[in-house]
Amino acid sequence: METKEYVEYILDKLKEIMAIDSPTGFTKNVADFVVEEYKKLGYDAKLTKKGGVFVDLGGEDKEDGLVLAAHIDTLGGIVKEIKSNGCLKLSPLGGMNANNAEAENVVIHTRFAGDFSGTLQLTNASTHVNGEYDDTKRTWDVMEVVIDEDTKSKEDTEKLGIMVGDFVCFNPRTTITKSGYIKSRFLDDKLSVSILLGYAKYLKDNKIKPSRRIYNHITVYEEVGHGGAASIPEGVTEMISVDMGCVGEGLNCTERQVSICAKDSRGPYNYDVVTKMIEISKEKNIDFAVDIYPFYGSDVDVALCAGHDIRHGLIGAGVYASHGYERSHIDGVTNTFKLLVEYCK
Repeated sequence: METKEYVEYILDKLKEIMAIDSPTGFTKNVADFVVEEYKKLGYDAKLTKKGGVFVDLGGEDKEDGLVLAAHIDTLGGIVKEIKSNGCLKLSPLGGMNANNAEAENVVIHTRFAGDFSGTLQLTNASTHVNGEYDDTKRTWDVMEVVIDEDTKSKEDTEKLGIMVGDFVCFNPRTTITKSGYIKSRFLDDKLSVSILLGYAKYLKDNKIKPSRRIYNHITVYEEVGHGGAASIPEGVTEMISVDMGCVGEGLNCTERQVSICAKDSRGPYNYDVVTKMIEISKEKNIDFAVDIYPFYGSDVDVALCAGHDIRHGLIGAGVYASHGYERSHIDGVTNTFKLLVEYCK
């Protein structure tokens, strides 16, 4: 199977999706974009009531349906308080961590007054002034968004139209290196969304009608734990979450591989599903690793907790520095795409 064309498409879509802010709870723009991309491929994509994207990719047996899920919501922040100095105190969305968010450029999306730029900084951020700079533990209580406007008071900021509850989005800084590394915030899980678009394109281009019905579900609340709880049709017997594969100390996976998860924080994945994925990877010479993720939950975990009687699995391209400035590789994308294609046969 020639994959280069589809990997190039996946990377093109990734760059476009990354350019659309979508912290959990503020995903309409990116969901609309993804719907249109599926429609360009010839699919009848629809928005769920929750705001996610659901697509029937076709296939024969509707009583043995397979859902491939990925999430398009990311980490971010929401305005918690307008401080007396005019800066903003944030409440994090998902697992956004103050330690690696410091000094990042942000956009404040107001509800009625447009967008404003700013930077997340430690309070009293000048090292020539703050003698406690090195010793201060970075928590959200000591961080503030400095707005790129002439605002010196709470009243000044309120006059701009900024209010509590406005979403604050962090610059993803997406780049793909000559050596094939993909670096960006929020590869978790926009990279997998792009891979699912690539798989949908592969089916359409090659006029493939799978033996079982296959669906794509792009969820929008995974980062807060209820993304995959709904919208699973009758007849679905299996759900695979395509999410980031963990890379770190004590794990086997690298950014150049597809990771097959045997167990995460909530427990083991379906034995038969995991075994089949390993068998296929070996048979087709797909570069893979099997790992246990120590601090992780997925959309398929949530689907099981919601009461759906399904088999479940989890795969994804290896991603290093999760929930920070993340890194993957084109090879990881290629291996994940290949495993999807072969498994879904």
